[in-house]
Amino acid sequence: MSQIIRVLHRLEDGILVLLLLSMIVLAGVDILARLLFGGGLVWVTPLLRVMVLWVGLAGALVATRTREHIAIDLVSRLAPPAFSRFINVVTLAFAATVCVLIAWHSTIFVNMTREFDDRAFSDLPAWILQAIIPVSFGLMGLRFALQSLMALMGKLPEDVEEKTEHVGAEQ
Repeated sequence: MSQIIRVLHRLEDGILVLLLLSMIVLAGVDILARLLFGGGLVWVTPLLRVMVLWVGLAGALVATRTREHIAIDLVSRLAPPAFSRFINVVTLAFAATVCVLIAWHSTIFVNMTREFDDRAFSDLPAWILQAIIPVSFGLMGLRFALQSLMALMGKLPEDVEEKTEHVGAEQ
């Protein structure tokens, strides 16, 4: 099981790196085309906008994996350990709920986009480009739910972070 998870983590990291490198190359090509030929490629700018969304959501997915996401945890830092554990369980469960709700409603949105046959640039179906929203939020919701269960069982999220860093060091 840990081997499968390690492969999935590498796949996530690879997609993120590939997207970021593609964005850099496309932006560079567009800048050169504008300077040398007086105009860029028409489809590059809208594609870069979509890629920013994809990179942002892929980065958020990696951040939830490594527990490096933005968190306001003043109460859990000041509270006694037993109460801190309870707060971790509740906040992680709340984050999971919010992510699942966003995934649910964004799935409805993407399905409506597909039904209405909305088109993005270059006659590309818009729903393909928007599919990252429900997928990433669904996976983030799953991760937060699993982390909440781990915190409930007594395995504090800090332990998850150390294990994740340890697995990353083995690679």
